[in-house]
Amino acid sequence: MRIRVVGAGTMGRGIAQWAVTAGHTVELADARPEAVADAVAFVHAMLERAVAKGRTSRAAADRARAALVPLDSPYDAASGSAHDGTAPELVIEAVLEDLDVKVELFTGLERTLPAATVFATNTSSLSVTRIGARLDDPGRLAGLHFFNPVPLMKLVEVVPGTATRAGVTELLTALVADSGHRPVTVADTPGFLVNHAGRGLVTEAFALLEESVAGHPALDRIARDVLGLRMGPFELMDLTGLDVTASVMDTVWDGFRHADRLRPSYLPANRLAAGLYGRKSRRGFYAYGEGEAGPSLPEPLIEGGDPARAVRVTGSELAAPATPHEPGDDALVLVPTWGTSVAAAVAEQGLPAERTLGVDPLSLDTPRRVLAITPATGEDAVRDAVAVLARDGHAVTVVRDTAGSVAQRLLASIVNVATGIAERGIAEPDDIDVAVTLGLGYPRGPLAWGDGVCAARMLTLLRALHTETGDPRYRPTPWLTHRACLGLPLSTPMPRLPE
Repeated sequence: MRIRVVGAGTMGRGIAQWAVTAGHTVELADARPEAVADAVAFVHAMLERAVAKGRTSRAAADRARAALVPLDSPYDAASGSAHDGTAPELVIEAVLEDLDVKVELFTGLERTLPAATVFATNTSSLSVTRIGARLDDPGRLAGLHFFNPVPLMKLVEVVPGTATRAGVTELLTALVADSGHRPVTVADTPGFLVNHAGRGLVTEAFALLEESVAGHPALDRIARDVLGLRMGPFELMDLTGLDVTASVMDTVWDGFRHADRLRPSYLPANRLAAGLYGRKSRRGFYAYGEGEAGPSLPEPLIEGGDPARAVRVTGSELAAPATPHEPGDDALVLVPTWGTSVAAAVAEQGLPAERTLGVDPLSLDTPRRVLAITPATGEDAVRDAVAVLARDGHAVTVVRDTAGSVAQRLLASIVNVATGIAERGIAEPDDIDVAVTLGLGYPRGPLAWGDGVCAARMLTLLRALHTETGDPRYRPTPWLTHRACLGLPLSTPMPRLPE
């Protein structure tokens, strides 16, 4: 296929590299000729690196190099070394994320290229339908949302607008699949699929930070070690840029008319005003200057505790650590909470407040155990509980008491937001799990993750969070509720209605 990529920045050059490597002829254009030259040099360098690392052959790299054609203008009617009259079959736009800029480009291309040429926008946040509505033929336009870095991120969201012809969606889906990436078809909604799904983690992480449940390093450690994420939410925001994250949070929340479970935090505004964008500004939630530790901050040590102190455990979620003597009146009391708080357990069960602490059951079979303390917990009880839980080599993170503790709240939000995506018909359940796994790097898709815990148990968790906090962000979706009640997997699709 002959593909024209317009926009020679980071995304455009990545798309060009992906396409020529897959065997397509790629015309590369930009409003700035020097950007095209830089992008061509970049792609050539990436091809040479692939040869040096043994990932491709010299012949394949040379073919790809020859297939990359620089253009003088995005509006060239034809390309090729002799301008032989060959028009592109597809134009992929990767220019500034601005509606007017994109519309101006596509209307110019409409005047220049044949009606058979398909248009695709790489927008990550603008409505494909709104872009297409200002074209003479909106049916030829769809979204083709790649992720950075394009050659490595194997996911592409195919986003038909309201007026997009079915054949265009099928063409783009086949192109992506045949070129080595995984296409998922996504409805034209705010944030599409992956950016929408990602709100589950970051909005809840900010909520925990707002409530002073723990500092961001502790929240990141729990996300990594208990939930198995490759990066904690605050590390991730430093990598992508807080300005980008905050913009997506606001766009998705506004786009879904302030849906409670997507509610963003007030915290980013002041951080942005202070220039704390993350790695790009060398300071974010962590510092990235010379000699700075970045996210690898040393973990606080809590020493001096008695690892042999007697322990009593309430409930059935947790097996009591072995102790050399029977629990007495001074025994620590560990409460394995599920969607509720330690304070509520103290009140309901008449437990000794000064020596009662919470343990998150999700953390028990992981490298890190999470211990929750209340305002009444004694300092000696904290030290001794840490020593007891760390006795077999586990790391221990201490957090303030909150309904559900940290990992439960993060997971509940991830799963609930994903079931909301399924409920709205934004994407098929299987595509949701594939897209989130590939696009966000989660250890499993959110629907499969919820099923791994058990849909009924996830429903119990969300209902408990909703009841104790009164916050509508935790209201479980009907999608989750109905499947839990019926004993069905969360990935069970909606039945077809008779026409």
